[in-house]
Amino acid sequence: MKLLLEPIKKPENLNFILGQSHFIKTVEDIHEMLVTTVPNIKFGLAFCEASGPCLVRWTGNDEDLIELATENALRIGAGHSFILFLGEGYFPINVLNNLKQIPEVVNIFCATANPTEVVLLESDLGRAVLGVVDGSSPTRIETEEDIANRKSFLRKIGYKF
Repeated sequence: MKLLLEPIKKPENLNFILGQSHFIKTVEDIHEMLVTTVPNIKFGLAFCEASGPCLVRWTGNDEDLIELATENALRIGAGHSFILFLGEGYFPINVLNNLKQIPEVVNIFCATANPTEVVLLESDLGRAVLGVVDGSSPTRIETEEDIANRKSFLRKIGYKF
């Protein structure tokens, strides 16, 4: 058994969701959820099949995002994991609750645009995702000015009124 760190390779500021599911039906169900939840969304999805031919299954509507998803999924190589890249201007907050409602979805490890490393355990059987390192560690506690900036930012982008 060994521990591995696998970085997510992606352009800066591009959002993705890393999760775990249990059935190849996941690929079609996530696709359907995305296009009905956020019309015109651009995405690429890859799913690591854990039995049978053990393929990286994929779908999406943007070739670059599909390529990112399949390349990252193959490098991660953990059975029943999936990675979903969202096109520019689309955010996990817009799809996360609906994604968690899909019956095959077991776990969400992260939903982020931060630099991310996937913590993997590798055994003779295969690989498992143990967790993620999502971005950097905090450097200090926010000040009153930081609080005001946070609140202003959320209102500026339309998430609070």
